[in-house]
Amino acid sequence: MIAAALRMVSKRFGEAVALDRVDFAVEAGEVVALVGPNGAGKTTALAILLGLRRPDDGTAEVFGVDPRQVRARLAVGVTPQESGFPPTLRVREIVELVRAHFPFAVPTDELLGRFRLDTIARRQAGGLSGGERRRLSVALAFAGDPAAIFLDEPTAGLDVESRRSVWAEIDRYSADGGTVLLTTHYLEEADHLASRLAIVDRGRVVAEGTPDALKGELSGDAIHVDLAQVVEERRVRAALSGVSAIRELSVEGAGVRARADNGATVVPAMITALESGGARVASVRVTRPSLDDVYLRHTGRTFSEADSGGAR
Repeated sequence: MIAAALRMVSKRFGEAVALDRVDFAVEAGEVVALVGPNGAGKTTALAILLGLRRPDDGTAEVFGVDPRQVRARLAVGVTPQESGFPPTLRVREIVELVRAHFPFAVPTDELLGRFRLDTIARRQAGGLSGGERRRLSVALAFAGDPAAIFLDEPTAGLDVESRRSVWAEIDRYSADGGTVLLTTHYLEEADHLASRLAIVDRGRVVAEGTPDALKGELSGDAIHVDLAQVVEERRVRAALSGVSAIRELSVEGAGVRARADNGATVVPAMITALESGGARVASVRVTRPSLDDVYLRHTGRTFSEADSGGAR
């Protein structure tokens, strides 16, 4: 059964294209992560699936019905990217208020305990730290024991311990058959949680697959070279043109990325070629393929470069 789907959906805000003919579906029981930089269209996709925005073209559905129908909304728990709570309401009161909207809600004490909110249950929302507010926001997505949860950057701003505890709850929920659609800026999080990834860039889904399958497309080692100064791309490419073992090469600022079957044997030749060409090498790393390498392959940018407004 399809839990959520966008069918050739486009959405524009003035001249800006947020989604461009996105055709994407989540099957019941899947954990799917949308990954991509700020402005890629991830939050807009969730808003349309929640019935909070209408597509300009195409259609959306949740469990086979329009997401604006009550039936669809009762089936989904949500953590938005930003949450605001009445400052004088206590944590327990907020949980009970949300639970009251669902016919088969999780018991209040159970939910408070699972998300480490039991010790602050009597605290007013206005006195919570950023991390405490975020844990409360994530907990509310689970309050109605929904068939699916949509989480927009659920662990943003959490410390490592809190992030891991949220991961454990998502793992537990999915193991019981729940459907999860989440957005995240943490590639480690997507790799850990998701059974399938969709890489979103400039309003389009540019790649889909399991984390292992996407990384498996990239054979060989990834070589990361940091130069001591920015060097023109044409000079870097000219210097490395004689290193025949390089199969893929990209240059961004002072960073050079390459791929080769055996990185350890190629690195000395790369260093020699670069320094002979007038570029001083500051550091070199050789790694196995990562999700950032997958993103680079499909978009021409690393994830961090795209998110910081790097290469466009």
